[in-house]
Amino acid sequence: MRRPAPLPTPPEQETKPTPARSPRHARDERADRDTSAPQGDGQVAPIKSIEDVGADADDQEPESLEGLTAGDVWRAARARRKALRAEIRRFTQRSRRRRLIWLGAIGAVVLLIGGSVAAAYSPLFAVEKITVAGASALDAASVEAALSDQLGTPLALVSESEVKAALIAFPLIETYALEAKPPHDLVVRIVERTPIGVIESGAGFTLVDAAGVALSTTEARPEGQPVIAVDGGIESDAFESVGLVVRSLPADVRATVTDVSASTLDDVTLKLSSGLTVVWGSADESAYKARVLATTMQANPAAREIDVSSPDVIVAG
Repeated sequence: MRRPAPLPTPPEQETKPTPARSPRHARDERADRDTSAPQGDGQVAPIKSIEDVGADADDQEPESLEGLTAGDVWRAARARRKALRAEIRRFTQRSRRRRLIWLGAIGAVVLLIGGSVAAAYSPLFAVEKITVAGASALDAASVEAALSDQLGTPLALVSESEVKAALIAFPLIETYALEAKPPHDLVVRIVERTPIGVIESGAGFTLVDAAGVALSTTEARPEGQPVIAVDGGIESDAFESVGLVVRSLPADVRATVTDVSASTLDDVTLKLSSGLTVVWGSADESAYKARVLATTMQANPAAREIDVSSPDVIVAG
């Protein structure tokens, strides 16, 4: 069987190639269409597409940098640095102000302290007058004369060691304290030792205090001071007990005591100028025993001996 012949094909239409249009020509045509369209009342201007905007931007030629010199570049860089420094100063103005305030305050304090120290060590505050306070048995004028070497010395430079060396010559001084009174006064406050009696020896009568410190030695017995006789001397417990007892006596009774004796710390005995003998015992409860003794002496004026060693059980005879 024979295959049928193919049908005749229609003649191809002649097609002319469309000339390629450049992007610039396409934009120009769109621009012509846009400008030719009426934009009167009620008409909306056509909106350009993103591609058109990008193409327009591409058509713009960059600003020419020709004609710039190295001096222009340098001036521009300097202006930029200057502007940057101005911005830094503006943002750090508060911190710089705080720093200046702190530095000013610290400087004022340092200046004040330095000026005070300099003035204290200068002749403006030199010692011109020395006053001794608290002296009764001592001659205050003698103590002031012993400290005269400190006259003319700035108050801040008064030597403690030199003052101590001068006051050692006065055994009656137990303690002392220095007090500066600007601009020119130096006050020496002393506490005198309290003598409790005298100890008789080959050298005479030595006045001692409760600590056994020798205050003075005289050939004659000092008036108003009892003679102390203890076993073991001033280093013994008996002497310590005697010192505590004598210092606890009322002033009126203390003035009448002529002799104090003790062989141990528990058998202190007193003899008064009236002939009364007081058996004191130990130094325990001395303040209480002193009150009981005063009451018993008033109640028994003719008694020759009073025993207060046991203050709750008084024996008077």
